[in-house]
Order: sequence, then C-alpha cells, then structure tokens
Amino acid sequence: GGAAVTNGRINFTTPEIAENGNTVPIKFSAPGAKRVMILADGNPTPGVGLFNFGKLSDASGSTRIRLAGTQDVIAVAEMADGSYVQVANTVKVTIGGCGG
Repeated sequence: GGAAVTNGRINFTTPEIAENGNTVPIKFSAPGAKRVMILADGNPTPGVGLFNFGKLSDASGSTRIRLAGTQDVIAVAEMADGSYVQVANTVKVTIGGCGG
C-alpha cells in the first residue's frame, strides 16, 4: 500500500544451498510483529506463506517451502506500530521444485 519498508529486525534462517527445491526449510523470528509474509521472488506465485500473530505470541515460525530454482526468499513483517521491515536471503537450488 505504499508504506516504507526498512531492512532488519527479523531473524531469518534459510539454507545457502537446497539440493531439492521441493522441500526447503525456513525459520524466522520477528519479535513485536503482527504478521509475517514469506515471498519467493522467482516462483510462479511469489507468496508462499502468511503468518498472523496475537499480542502474546513470540512472532516466530518455521515451515518448508517449494522453490522453482535459485532465488531470493524474502520475509516481510508488519510490526505492532504499523511499520514494515524485511530481510532477504538467497537460496541456491540444485533441483527445482515447481516443475523444474
């Protein structure tokens, strides 16, 4: 919606190299976040996950995602004060998971 996004304040763990793009583990922690969106900018559909958190949550999560090939995986957090922060990691995929 045109809001400014700054870098940082998210601990985001992804593998440097994923041998199989069908199952790539990710893990994040964004203390103070209301929601976190995970994006894979090289996938046919970039939005791969949306996590919503309550006031008493530690705003962390983990899952496995599918990647079509080597690309940036981005975590964007909406913080309780209405600001947005992001972090991006590059994951090198040797075997694509989205039809590749």
